Amino acid sequence: MRRFVTSRGIPTDTPKVEEALRLARHAGVLRPRDLKASGIARTYLRQLCDQGLLVRAGRGLYFPADAEVTEHHTLAEACKRVPRGVVCLASALRFHNLTTQNPWDVWLMIESGSRVPQVDYPPLRVFRASGEAFQAGVEEHTLEGVPVRVYSLPKTVADCFRYRNKIGLDVALEALRECLRSERFRHTRDEIHHYARINRVENVMRPYLEALA
Repeated sequence: MRRFVTSRGIPTDTPKVEEALRLARHAGVLRPRDLKASGIARTYLRQLCDQGLLVRAGRGLYFPADAEVTEHHTLAEACKRVPRGVVCLASALRFHNLTTQNPWDVWLMIESGSRVPQVDYPPLRVFRASGEAFQAGVEEHTLEGVPVRVYSLPKTVADCFRYRNKIGLDVALEALRECLRSERFRHTRDEIHHYARINRVENVMRPYLEALA
C-alpha cells in the first residue's frame, strides 16, 4: 500500500488519505463537508495539498492535481458552492457556444427569497427569479464530475430580454439573432416564444422575432 508523508515528514494515515483522494476524484471538486460525510477529518486535505495531490482553488474548494481542467472549470466550482443555482445569461450563452465573450465571473440565477451566496471564489454575478421563471428550461450537465444546472438556449435568450436593463438590449438582440441564424438551433423559435411567455416578455420580443423571421 502506498505510504504518504507530509511536507513536514510526518507519516499520514494512508487509508484515510487514499479515501479522501478517491472522493476528490469522484466529486471533481471537493469541499470539507464531503469528507465529513465519510467520517474523514478535514486535516487530510492539508496533507493531500502538502503532497501536491490536491490543489486548493479557493476557500473550502479543492480538486485533484491530476484532474483534467476544462474551459468550464469555474462553472463546476460555482455550482459546487451553490448547487441550487442555475448558470444563466452570459455564462449560459458561453456554455452553449453562442458568444465569443467569456465573462470573468460566473452568472448564476437563484430563487427569489434565497440568501445571496457568500462565495470568495469564483466571483459570481447573481440574478433572481421565482416560480416557473426560475424552474423552467433547466438542463442538467456533469462537468468535471460536478452536477451543473444550466438554462437551455431558448430560455437563456428569453432571460436576456427579461434582464435587458441589467445586461443591455444589444446583448439580448445578439443572442436572439445568433440563435435563430445557427443551424444547430433552427428549431427553437417556438421554444423561444414559450419561454418569452413564461418570462412575460412576449410583447417585448415579438417585433424582434418578426423582424428576424
